[in-house]
Amino acid sequence: MADGGELARPQVGYGFLTLPNVITFARLCAVPMAVWLVLQDYFATAFWLFAGAGASDAVDGWLARRRGTSYVGALLDPVADKALLVTMYITLAAVHELPDWLAILVVFRDAVIVGGVAVLALLGQPLMIQPLMVSKVNTALQIVLVAVVLLLAGLGLSAPALTLALCWAVASSTFASGAAYVWKVARP
Repeated sequence: MADGGELARPQVGYGFLTLPNVITFARLCAVPMAVWLVLQDYFATAFWLFAGAGASDAVDGWLARRRGTSYVGALLDPVADKALLVTMYITLAAVHELPDWLAILVVFRDAVIVGGVAVLALLGQPLMIQPLMVSKVNTALQIVLVAVVLLLAGLGLSAPALTLALCWAVASSTFASGAAYVWKVARP
């Protein structure tokens, strides 16, 4: 408790070697292993690695909130998350577990957002993007789809109706999320 009975807010530091950052960096380093596992048809192992990465995201986030966030962690965490999701979409499309068009849509949306932020920064108008609710829903749906596809493939099962429904849910939320970010930035 801070003076006056208030809860102390975590301080933002610049340190790299914090436990949350080490966990986040390990998640980032898991990306090539996840890709390799899928390419080698070790879908069950890839599922467990993906699930572990999701758990590590929750753990490092919890630790960062309790111990204080770092500038490095604030930058590294979304990079690790996006690297894992985007590479899984590309890789699962490459091995024909997900449709190509969906992987292209997911990558394109992220490229538009990152490119837009970069252009604005180059123009001297840095923009801090706060995640929108539609984007949070989109990310959750993207994660569920990858997990379901990895699990089904790992178990040698097929659920075409479920997979198709999730693909369309991801496509719809990806389009809506991308459009919402463009609209937010483009408004006068």
